[in-house]
Amino acid sequence: MSRVASRSRRSVLAVPGSNPRFIEKARGLPVDAFFLDLEDAVAPLEKERARDAVVAALNEGGWGDKVRTVRVNDLSTQWTYRDVIAVVEAAGGNLDCLVLPKVADAGHVRWLDTLLTQIERSVGLEPGRIGIEAQIEDARGLVNVDEIAAASPRLESLVYGPADFMASVNMKTLVVGEQPPGYDVGDAYHYVLMRILMAARANGLQAIDGPYLQVRDVPAFTRSARRTAALGYDGKWVLHPAQVDAANAVFSPSQDDYDHAELILDAYEHATTVRRRGAVMLGDEMLDEASRKMALVVAAKGRAAGLRRTRTFTPDLE
Repeated sequence: MSRVASRSRRSVLAVPGSNPRFIEKARGLPVDAFFLDLEDAVAPLEKERARDAVVAALNEGGWGDKVRTVRVNDLSTQWTYRDVIAVVEAAGGNLDCLVLPKVADAGHVRWLDTLLTQIERSVGLEPGRIGIEAQIEDARGLVNVDEIAAASPRLESLVYGPADFMASVNMKTLVVGEQPPGYDVGDAYHYVLMRILMAARANGLQAIDGPYLQVRDVPAFTRSARRTAALGYDGKWVLHPAQVDAANAVFSPSQDDYDHAELILDAYEHATTVRRRGAVMLGDEMLDEASRKMALVVAAKGRAAGLRRTRTFTPDLE
């Protein structure tokens, strides 16, 4: 999971591949990742021109340390294979991942893995270097999510696609990210989100929440993001600059939690290696192996978010 864990995806910006102004603006936004979109954000008659624009945007650079991603069209269309070939042949060295939308079964992922390997070998790229993010957007994809998550070593994340998913199950609402009318107990999306999360974690993948379409309602976006962050999701797609800071904050641990996690790791390592004990007290808190595992999660998220610890462990804290 080292490559996956090293890529922070608290905020993943959707950028229409056919819009030069949006592409240029995206370079300066403090997002962890972005995807240049060739799918839903591009009109059918603009698909080929958008490919050229995406290649140019990747090769021109200026993206800093952001995760560089392109979303190709889904496999039910006539554009997908040309999307992959055109982008990877011309800009594969400046590309980290491809997002494959509307993944319905493991065969979709295996198809993309095979094509990527052929292109990488053809143009002299390291085979396997370009990752895959699989977007789960309908009932069939959710039913097959375990097989999808295990389909390729290239997989880095599973992404929930809420709008298409809601349509696929005939959900009676037009507001993406909010509870449907009449659902007044619990969370109508909890099963879907947890199903994707379990498949991701069982296969060492990240789990990314989809977008909130009311782009100027930042409090509502934040509320939606907090629900999935509480479950354990790693990040969320953002559609507007106003959502970026909220996403980065929600999917990062607080400074206190990050410091505490690092202290737990230090204290437990000291106890097991120096004092040769399997359990230890840190102040009034008893730590064991389970504590270490929980602390690893929070510490990893904090490090990926760029946090720096402000407290140092000393053995007399035990």
